[in-house]
Amino acid sequence: MIYLKTEEEIDLIKISAQVLGKAHAEVAQWVKPGVATKKLDVIAEEYIRDNGGIPSFKGFNNFPASLCISVNEVVVHGFPSNYILKDGDIVSIDCGVKLNGFHSDSAYTYPIGEVSKEVMDLLTATKRSLYLGINQAVDGLRMGDVGSAIQSYVEGKGYTVVRELVGHGVGRSLHESPEVPNYGKKGKGIKLKEGMVLAIEPMINLGTKSVMQERDGWTIRTSDRKFSAHFEHTIVVRKGKAEILTTFDYIEKVTANTSLMVEA
Repeated sequence: MIYLKTEEEIDLIKISAQVLGKAHAEVAQWVKPGVATKKLDVIAEEYIRDNGGIPSFKGFNNFPASLCISVNEVVVHGFPSNYILKDGDIVSIDCGVKLNGFHSDSAYTYPIGEVSKEVMDLLTATKRSLYLGINQAVDGLRMGDVGSAIQSYVEGKGYTVVRELVGHGVGRSLHESPEVPNYGKKGKGIKLKEGMVLAIEPMINLGTKSVMQERDGWTIRTSDRKFSAHFEHTIVVRKGKAEILTTFDYIEKVTANTSLMVEA
């Protein structure tokens, strides 16, 4: 069942998304060499709860933390830990907030200190592909148009698209129908309708598209251990142009000197 959201429900998701964006910014201040990833999780949970929200991820299918923190070759669903971020790493911070009964979900991948041009190019391309996908999330188009826009762009630059993991609907539940693949064919898939709220989240690899799951049942790594990047927005399908409900603005005010400035 795909739930089309009313304008009142969309407004509630926007409120959740504002808390989420500001929680990301609180974390972004500490995303630097010498910081343990578990500290980032504490910061996020405190901010979300202090602002009336609930961390969407904590306890979801027994996930143990408020953030998914995925370093280097970890694609998604990494656990916060004692790992100390170091120069040359990248880290994806994925977070969700439930507020007023509705979830919002977004992710951002950060370079830590000085990273190679090859890796920075991967981050820039992945973020750009997110907006290319969002541009296709328009009433009357199809899900394959979204995935095709992402896939054709990143594969044209020599990267690969993870197949096993996809975006999803968002609303009263963190994960709703429909699935939102980051690959596909133009004109194929379900027809998009105004009021669909979707989490679009390209997961793009520097090497092979193949991934593996760790024994913890959550952590997903690239099979060749090459880096992977991940960016995500929650959006609503509209006529003419999608509306982005989450925001990177607060993150990019904090990281103004190092942010990946890619326009929507």
